[in-house]
Amino acid sequence: MATFSDLGLSQKVLSAVEDAGYTTPTPIQVGAIPPALAHRDLLGIAQTGTGKTASFVLPMLTRLEKGRARARMPRTLILEPTRELAAQVEENFVKYGKYHKLNIALLIGGVSFDEQDRKLERGADVLIATPGRLLDHFERGKLLLTGVEIFVIDEADRMLDMGFIPDIERIAKLIPFTRQTLFFSATMPPEIQTLADRFLQNPEEIKVAPPSTTAKTVTQRLVASGGKDFEKRAALRDLIREQKDLKNAIIFCNRKRDVSDLFRSLERHEFNAGALHGDMDQRSRMAMLQNFKDGNLQLLVASDVAARGLDIPDVSHVFNFDVPIHAEDYVHRIGRTGRAGRSGASFTLVTKRDAKFVDAIEKLIGQTIEWHEGDMSSVKSDEEAADKPKAKSRRGAKTAADNDRKPRAGRDSEDQEKPAASARKKKKAATNDNENRRGRKRSDTDDKPTPIGFGDDIPAFMMIGSKQ
Repeated sequence: MATFSDLGLSQKVLSAVEDAGYTTPTPIQVGAIPPALAHRDLLGIAQTGTGKTASFVLPMLTRLEKGRARARMPRTLILEPTRELAAQVEENFVKYGKYHKLNIALLIGGVSFDEQDRKLERGADVLIATPGRLLDHFERGKLLLTGVEIFVIDEADRMLDMGFIPDIERIAKLIPFTRQTLFFSATMPPEIQTLADRFLQNPEEIKVAPPSTTAKTVTQRLVASGGKDFEKRAALRDLIREQKDLKNAIIFCNRKRDVSDLFRSLERHEFNAGALHGDMDQRSRMAMLQNFKDGNLQLLVASDVAARGLDIPDVSHVFNFDVPIHAEDYVHRIGRTGRAGRSGASFTLVTKRDAKFVDAIEKLIGQTIEWHEGDMSSVKSDEEAADKPKAKSRRGAKTAADNDRKPRAGRDSEDQEKPAASARKKKKAATNDNENRRGRKRSDTDDKPTPIGFGDDIPAFMMIGSKQ
C-alpha cells in the first residue's frame, strides 16, 4: 500500500500532512500527485469526498518551494465555481502549507476589493478565485496572468456546465500556453469531456471510480410523498424524527425560495436549523457554514451551492426535499455524507411528477434506489393530494400550505384531514362538474378564454367620456 512519502512530495509537505493526521493517500491522490509533480496536464475523475482537493494542493505546494511571486503576477491560479469552495481550498493551502512562507490571495465576491488588491500587490504565490471576481480585478488593471505556471479548474463539469465557459476561455487566453492545466471533477459527461479537451494538452487521465457513481458507504432510499409543499414538509419532519442515529444533516432544495420557506417551517417546528443559498451575502454564508461545521446547527437547508465539493467530514444524513432536475447533482448532493470511509444515509422525497427525474438518476448511477416505504405506485398524484379547498376569506388566505403554523399540543402536523362528509361532498361536486363538461378538459385546467377587463359588466366610471 502506497504512502505519502512514496509520491514524491517534499519533506515540508509530508510533515504538514502528518500533522493533519493523514497517513494513507486516497486512490485519486495516488494516481494524480506523481503526474502533477512531473508537470503533466491532468484530468482527475473520482467520487466526491475522496480527496480531490489535496490531489492538486499537495503537489502545488511542493513545486512552489522554488521561486517567488512578483507583484500582481500570481504563480498559480485555481478557479472554483462558488465562494464557499474557493474559501475551502484556501483553508487547505493554509493547513498543508504551514511550513511554507507563501502568499495566498482569495478573490471572491462579497469581499472588499481594497483588501484583495493589497494581497495582489504583495505578490501571490497561490491565487484562488471565482471567474467573475478574477476578471473584475484584471479589467481594473490590478492583475496580470502572464506568470501563471499551474492552472487548476476544480469541479470542472460544473464550471463548464454553469455558463462559465466564456469566462474560462477568456482567462485561459491570458495565461501562458506553456502552463500546466489540471482538471478535477466527480462527473464528466461526454459533452463536457469535449469542452475539457480544449484546455488540456495530452493529459494524464486518472479515473479511480466510474464517472457518476456514488459511494458504497452511503445508504440511499426513496420516500413517497404527496405533491403539495405542506405534504412534503410534513413527510420530511416525520423522516427526520425517525432517524435515531441522526447527528446532523443537509437538506437540499432546488430553488432558493424553497430554501427560505423550508427553513422557516423547520424553525416553527422547533428544529435546530439554518439556511444557505446564493442570495445571502458572503459574511452570512460563511458564518452559517461555520456554525454547521462547529455543530451549533443540526440541520442545514441549502440550495446546490452546498452540493459541490464542500468538505464537511462528518455529515450523517442528506435529505433531498426536491429531486434534483439534473441527475449529476444527485451524485454531488449525497456525496456530502459518507465521506472518507464513514457511513452515511440519504433520503429523497419523491412525488408523482418526479418519476422521470428518478429514472434519470438511476440510469446515471447504474443502480436501482430502494424505497424506504412503498414504491412509485404509492405516491399520490396531485389530484389525489389536493384534499384542501382554497381559502375564500381574507383571514383564511394563509393556509397551512403557505404558512406552517406551529401545531397545537397533541398534534404532530399542521396539515389535518378534513371531515369525511366534506370530502364526500367535494367528490360529488367534482363528479357532477365532469359530467357537465363531457368531452372537455377538467375544470381545474386553465383552458377557458382569458376575460378582458371586467367582463361584460363595465363599470359606469369607465364609460365617462367614451362618447365623442
